[in-house]
Amino acid sequence: MRTLTLNRPRRKNAISTPMWHALRAALDDITADPSVRAVVLTGAGETFCAGADIAAAEGMDEFPDPAAELQTINETVRLLHELPVPTVAKVRGVAVGAGWNLALACDLVAATPDARFCQIFARRALSVDCGGSWLLPRLVGLQQAKRLTMLTEMIDGAQAEALGLVTWLRPADSIDGFVAEVAGRLAAGPPLALRQTKSLLNAGSERSLTEALDAEAHAAGVNLTGADVLEAFAAYAEKRAPVYAAADVRIAP
Repeated sequence: MRTLTLNRPRRKNAISTPMWHALRAALDDITADPSVRAVVLTGAGETFCAGADIAAAEGMDEFPDPAAELQTINETVRLLHELPVPTVAKVRGVAVGAGWNLALACDLVAATPDARFCQIFARRALSVDCGGSWLLPRLVGLQQAKRLTMLTEMIDGAQAEALGLVTWLRPADSIDGFVAEVAGRLAAGPPLALRQTKSLLNAGSERSLTEALDAEAHAAGVNLTGADVLEAFAAYAEKRAPVYAAADVRIAP
């Protein structure tokens, strides 16, 4: 398991240009490292992420080449969403704008009840970005996505959970242990099967049923030729927990 921490607590972990580049580099490393089996994304201190660092960008010194920087940001969000291993966002405090959409780009989200979420972009005369226009409608439907982005309402953990934007709510004093346990379970799972399941689900809404069935059949064929299936059946027969070896999951389509 690997933990990625947005580490700028004095700025509520607002993401600066160097942080975007560092996060992208970390995600590239994870994609290339078969020993990483699960990822936790969180923020330092009592805040997840206050979004992009608008204050640092006001003079545009932070963005000498805006088009190139936007490309880096977009590539970072895409890499996070498409990581070949399961990802869990652990959210305390605020998760707004780009920060919230980074959490939504993860596979699962655990938050404290007092966490607060906002698609804050329109308050700054900006349109939604960092994947929000793609992620939100798939999670909550079009009308709720429009409500959240156009009215920029701040919602709490319970509201986010009711909308399906938070997978679990856990008290602040137990969320660390809970996320570690979840990530451990994911890391102990069959890496190739989990990678293919994640890919199938991510692409499912854009496929017809026939296309989804064909993709599932292809994935099943890959699974059945791998060592993980043999280990799973052996563990079942021997009445023990399976132990899956680290594998280069990049070989899966």
